[in-house]
Amino acid sequence: MKELVRYGFILAVICILASASLAGVNSLTRNKIIAQAQAEEELSLKEIFPDADRFQAVNSGEEASYYKVFSKDGNFIGIAFKASGKGYSSVIQTMSGLDKQGKITAIKVLSQNETPGLGAKVTESSFTQQFSNKNIQNLSQVQAITGATISSRAVIDSVSKKAQELRELIKDER
Repeated sequence: MKELVRYGFILAVICILASASLAGVNSLTRNKIIAQAQAEEELSLKEIFPDADRFQAVNSGEEASYYKVFSKDGNFIGIAFKASGKGYSSVIQTMSGLDKQGKITAIKVLSQNETPGLGAKVTESSFTQQFSNKNIQNLSQVQAITGATISSRAVIDSVSKKAQELRELIKDER
């Protein structure tokens, strides 16, 4: 019985030390992780709207629900937004752009953990370029990736749904 208590105590000390070290590393790296995520988001916004000069976040709570996009001369040119959809094995998050006419400017997959070689093909330009200059009513014409229909549909449906929701906001900006 003494030996069982001793082993339990040793195991408890190991768990406490491991938890403390993980908490310490987390607190040391939290700010860098947040800064890196913000830098990636800004890069994505520039990829979606290369001609844009300024992005104004419209917040809903703590996170930006979408971004108003302005040209160099200060004119409103569209909105950029994140959309998420459940793929085959993960949630697929995209950044998309919608111009004043209601056309998708471009999309970029921000995160996914789909099957390599199949679902992960949603990140390839052969798939994402199909969205460029498409009206949001015509997104059903985007060809799904063979063998990755669930992942493709997740991207198409999430972008279409979010674009439909935000379309009314563009009408107000015209």
